[in-house]
Amino acid sequence: MSQGIFTDLITTVPRLTVTAVVDILLVAILIYQCVMLIRGRRAARVLVGIGLIVFIYLISIAANLELLRTLLETMAPYSAFALIVMFQSEIRRALSSLGERRWLAFGSRLENLEVADEILFAVTNLAQNKIGALIVIEREVGLRTFIESGVPVDSRVTRDLLLAIFQPGGSLHDGAVIVQGGRLAAAACFLPLTMNPELSRKLGTRHRAGIGVTEESDCLSIIVSEERGVISLAQMGELESEVTIETVAQRLGRRTKRRTLRPGASTPEALRR
Repeated sequence: MSQGIFTDLITTVPRLTVTAVVDILLVAILIYQCVMLIRGRRAARVLVGIGLIVFIYLISIAANLELLRTLLETMAPYSAFALIVMFQSEIRRALSSLGERRWLAFGSRLENLEVADEILFAVTNLAQNKIGALIVIEREVGLRTFIESGVPVDSRVTRDLLLAIFQPGGSLHDGAVIVQGGRLAAAACFLPLTMNPELSRKLGTRHRAGIGVTEESDCLSIIVSEERGVISLAQMGELESEVTIETVAQRLGRRTKRRTLRPGASTPEALRR
């Protein structure tokens, strides 16, 4: 009899046809693209909260919590309209960029050593001339929300471009430059300021912004002081003050072969192969 039940189960399982495989692949691609569209946006946190509410709703059904289940069911129809109103700009940007995406591109990170060299050359020059700058390098957590707050550039990272952006008096001097996937994505970007009371009293706006963005993502911020020309690094909400170019190079994955370069040096000898 057990053999008959097993045979019945085998016969009821749908066959894996070519159409079914294509269907599964298309659904997987669609889910992946939806995740990539919200990745790096603050709306992703809201979706996590919605998932938590759904989980609580399932628990209320399993545990027969009638009052909680009724409350959540009553709020559900209005939640969809509230989300549309709250995130209408996010939805509009996501749909407009849907046709511009490279569908199977996973995106590269800052792995090109030439890009790191260009950033190091620019930072050295900026520190030498005491020109304030803030360069943010995206890692695993996306910075799309902050990129869209600035001026789109989408250009290859070069020292000349970075120096031109941070020239005092220029229209793009204020704000941050964000490097995404080895390309300069945007300039004059607005970043959240750190609310850490121990840091906010001692630091200026540029340093507070460089720390603030690292509190919300795993990015790396390179900050050049306008007053003293010193270089600082911010990561995971922590600030390293007065670091050397060699330290910056190590954070960028660039190994130097010679002695540490002083910020005031004219030529970055430490970066030469």
